[in-house]
Amino acid sequence: MAATRRTAGKQDERDEARYLHRRPAPALRPLVAWYSGYREAGVPPATHRGLPSPYLTMIVTLDDPLVVAAHPDPRTPPGSYDTLVGGLHTSPALITHDGRQSGVQLALTPLGARALLGLPAGELSGLDLDGAEVLGRLAGELRERLLAARGWDERFAVLDSVLSRHARPTRAHPAEVARAWRRMLTAGGRVTVSGLAHETGWSTRHLNGRFREEIGLSPKEAARVVRFDRVRRLLQGAAASGRRLTLADAAAECGFYDQAHLAREFGAFAGCSPSRWLADEGGHGSELFRNVQAGLGDGSPDSVA
Repeated sequence: MAATRRTAGKQDERDEARYLHRRPAPALRPLVAWYSGYREAGVPPATHRGLPSPYLTMIVTLDDPLVVAAHPDPRTPPGSYDTLVGGLHTSPALITHDGRQSGVQLALTPLGARALLGLPAGELSGLDLDGAEVLGRLAGELRERLLAARGWDERFAVLDSVLSRHARPTRAHPAEVARAWRRMLTAGGRVTVSGLAHETGWSTRHLNGRFREEIGLSPKEAARVVRFDRVRRLLQGAAASGRRLTLADAAAECGFYDQAHLAREFGAFAGCSPSRWLADEGGHGSELFRNVQAGLGDGSPDSVA
């Protein structure tokens, strides 16, 4: 059976779009921001930076495993995965491929982690785990059904069906945390912790603790990640469309103090300069590979990761 599916997968490579972006069923949208389907073969081997984003990442591979050469948490050894679940992080993962890759990536909202994963996003902060460690038998079931599906429409329908059945009622997030998180996304990270605390009616200390527990980052870290995610998408979009956009203009538009501030934040989150990232994978290079783990949606109530 597995051999038959793989043969079908190889046939699909000639017939299917190599990258697709899809929103989940309406009932799942508070939990999953978007699905991305990808398939690529016969390209040069490469290394991709999986960048920090405001969304947890679930990846289910189709033909070949996902190979992670370096995780955001350096204590985690390199590994290969048929399914992977990753929490929010503040440093890049390094993902390699030998010229062939395929799978489906899901961008999970931090506020939806309890319903889909059975635990708060804070417990996955900085981690990449084998999907079975988090989802149990569901990880294997989901991959088997995706392998058996014919075409991307059917695969996305499988995701809707399986996740809708699996999502479970859970205790509500503190309304203050949910409100602070949504405010942060809406503002593109241009918020202060003191301002969020004032809006929620909590002390900054209490907000920091509860926010980290539910989201996986402190409010300050999360704001930096949201702002970084916005500017790298802006730069990527401009490069892909051929539109001229200076780093100084991008910095001003996304709330950085100046171009030097943008460069420092990019170095911290991506491990390289903006110009290096654009040259490697942010512009007209492999559209597919630069989207694995980081994802392409805008993430707004409707965005990896």
